[in-house]
Amino acid sequence: MLDETVATILRSIYVSGAATLLAMVWSVPCSLLLATRGKSRVVEAVVESLVGVPTVLIGLLLYLLLSSSGPIYRLLGVRLLYTPQAMVLGQAVLVTPLLISTTYRLLRISVRNLWELAMSLGASRVQAALLVLRESVPGIVASGIMGFSRAIGELGVALMLGGNIRGYTRVVATAIAMDVAAGEFEEAIVLGGVLVLVVVLVAVCTKLLTRVYGD
Repeated sequence: MLDETVATILRSIYVSGAATLLAMVWSVPCSLLLATRGKSRVVEAVVESLVGVPTVLIGLLLYLLLSSSGPIYRLLGVRLLYTPQAMVLGQAVLVTPLLISTTYRLLRISVRNLWELAMSLGASRVQAALLVLRESVPGIVASGIMGFSRAIGELGVALMLGGNIRGYTRVVATAIAMDVAAGEFEEAIVLGGVLVLVVVLVAVCTKLLTRVYGD
């Protein structure tokens, strides 16, 4: 029982961590593009509104895309539904609006302070962008922590795309839901405490690494 619980916790960290990193691959460039464009109020409003989209709707849309009758299976012939990979993809999509929204606000300030200065000193647009990103690393890391915290506590997407398969796709959030449904509230409370502890430890360790990087 203990081994299964540890495996579930580690699986949760892996899935949510991979999903956050995957989402940051496209979220950070999109945020930088928005920040350097200047006039992006409409896009900003759209992205911020997408943060509040119900997770069950995201899970449903991805379920239809990844199912055996969906377009991805028809095109690629790959079964992703009820796999950890599907959960990673689903959580990445889930946290993307949050990452773009928070990172964009951070980069917009950095662009105002550094972009014009770098360009006036003869830097290219690529060099100016790299300068903005380098100076914004702590904030980008903080945004990533927010995304990870959102992903690891997500139930709807994990349940619909993973199926809560024991030893394969069961994560802490789905295990808590299963324990509550079975009336095992003590186990659910313990897992909930572990979930909070994991989020806090990840945030603290990441902040320490960021401070070392800054020094």
